[in-house]
Amino acid sequence: MNTDAAIPFLDLITPHVELEEELTALFRCVLRSAGFIGGPMVENFETAFAEFCGTRHAIAVNSGTDALRFAIMASGVQSGDVVLTVPNTFIATTEAISQARAIPEFVDVDEQTYNMSVVMLQRYLQKKCVRDNAGRLISLRSGRPVTAVIPVHLYGQMADMDGILDLAEQYGLVVIEDACQAHGAEYFSKKHNRWMKAGSMGCAAAFSFYPGKNLGACGEAGAITTNDSGMAEKTKMLRDHGQSRKYFHDVEGYNGRLDALQAGILQTKLAHLKSWNELRRSKAAEYNRLLSQCDSIGLPWEPSSSRGVYHLYVIRTIDRDGMMKYLKEAGIGVGIHYPVPLHLQRAYLSLNYGAGDFPVTESAAAEIVSLPMYPQLEFEQQEKVAAAVIGFTAQMRRESAAAEFRNLVPAEPIA
Repeated sequence: MNTDAAIPFLDLITPHVELEEELTALFRCVLRSAGFIGGPMVENFETAFAEFCGTRHAIAVNSGTDALRFAIMASGVQSGDVVLTVPNTFIATTEAISQARAIPEFVDVDEQTYNMSVVMLQRYLQKKCVRDNAGRLISLRSGRPVTAVIPVHLYGQMADMDGILDLAEQYGLVVIEDACQAHGAEYFSKKHNRWMKAGSMGCAAAFSFYPGKNLGACGEAGAITTNDSGMAEKTKMLRDHGQSRKYFHDVEGYNGRLDALQAGILQTKLAHLKSWNELRRSKAAEYNRLLSQCDSIGLPWEPSSSRGVYHLYVIRTIDRDGMMKYLKEAGIGVGIHYPVPLHLQRAYLSLNYGAGDFPVTESAAAEIVSLPMYPQLEFEQQEKVAAAVIGFTAQMRRESAAAEFRNLVPAEPIA
């Protein structure tokens, strides 16, 4: 196979080279002002990111995991409460729930979007919960109150928020968006009759700015968005040792502050995020075109109510390991997001889930492959990726036909 030019799964070098002068000047500014933690750079980024998301507040913190943990804690979820989410996500989602002293329980995902299934959420609430004498919703699995739901906007596409919010209102649940992969993604809300950004629909949302995200820092960073001023103040205290003002600690908090350098880097990149997301969408459309005749793989599906930002471009194949090996030998970087569902992870054995509990997630986890996707990906590179995918599927068909032929031929000559 031709391996002339390796195609990386992710290119974090090119965008930083393009912004090198701006980022170098930014570093000098931070160095010469000695404003390393908090201050105007952090506040300016918070204002700009809130405006980008269409929310009243953005609170910068030091990671997406802390953003989600602080949002859960500030939302009123109590120790021992159940928080519903999906098993098809990175473990940070459930780590944040557990670290907030709550209990994660799962509902399965939609087969086309891989996001939380409204049907399965409704089934859980109707079939796996009861009301106690005080009217609280109680999980039959754990016997604990169910108080919140966290839909994950996976791969850069928003979950069906209207349906989730309707059920949450009906059952008295808080909704917190895990938007860590969805910076700038949009959802058309029939309830509001307009397009709404990720991070603007729940009572709060969490974003990660890990370097590989659509908006990435040069290190760890995160943010909470909310329209609730009370939640904003609570999360600000939680990130800063529980202080309402210096040395006055209203609660016991954490050291979850964002440093000024990362905030400045994020604000510099934020000016480019819309165009970068548009490039990702155009490259996803190009992949769709190049792979449209390849009927043995599953392509990403985007409902009319969604404008995804393609943090990842994920396809499905029945021979995932074979495809990954084939593409790597062709010099093409690939990934899996995520190979082991959370309910089957050793870390969550105590939750007593097992294989078969969430069949849609389990099926997807065995078949998904993430192809190279980033704004600087070139058309010629996409052609090579698509050609390799098509080449593998052709090889798979040949091998299948050969195996079928061997099964038809008797092992011994017929007398």
